[in-house]
Amino acid sequence: MTIQRISIENYFFNGLGPIGEALTLNTDHGSIDGLYISDKKTDLAVVWAGSWTGEERISPIAKNTASLLLKNGIDSLILKYRKPRELPSSSIDTEAGIIFLESLGYSKIALVGHSFSGAVVITTGPLRESIVTVVALASQTYGARPARELSPKSLLLIHGTKDERLDVYCSEQIYSWAKQPKELLILEGSSHSLREDLETVVTKIENWISAMIKTA
Repeated sequence: MTIQRISIENYFFNGLGPIGEALTLNTDHGSIDGLYISDKKTDLAVVWAGSWTGEERISPIAKNTASLLLKNGIDSLILKYRKPRELPSSSIDTEAGIIFLESLGYSKIALVGHSFSGAVVITTGPLRESIVTVVALASQTYGARPARELSPKSLLLIHGTKDERLDVYCSEQIYSWAKQPKELLILEGSSHSLREDLETVVTKIENWISAMIKTA
């Protein structure tokens, strides 16, 4: 897979100033947009699969957690899919982001995905040696059977009991497929977006990735 970084510009969150760079990766499969949040002093990074849908539409979980991780010496790449809802192409996009980070010298990488993207990161997790942990939020089961192949890479699953789109059983099923190390966090009363427990989710992801990526 050939990847070329073809454009960079400062990226602003409203009221927060510049915290990253918008970039485009030119690949054999097409152009992939992303937000690169880095202080360029680390070899640790997170790929947030499908967490940017353009303009200011960035997952609050990705935005808040990426800012905290940066302070802890962990950079982030927030990806926008070329073909949202298509599992094979979204997995290719995610792997392209990983390869891009590897080309910059990142040797330990975490993957995070929400809903459909939970299956994307689980599918992609076994493919690259640099990946050390996978986090799937309110994940679907379709495409998630590669959870069986993740170990010894770790897997964190988070799901709400009031998920209106994907029943909590989905993460329970994925958890049963996966081998250790793994953890399932069930949030009582939380919906598919997990917004009711945003602070809890952000803190859990930050702590999990910090621990797993620095001890791998």
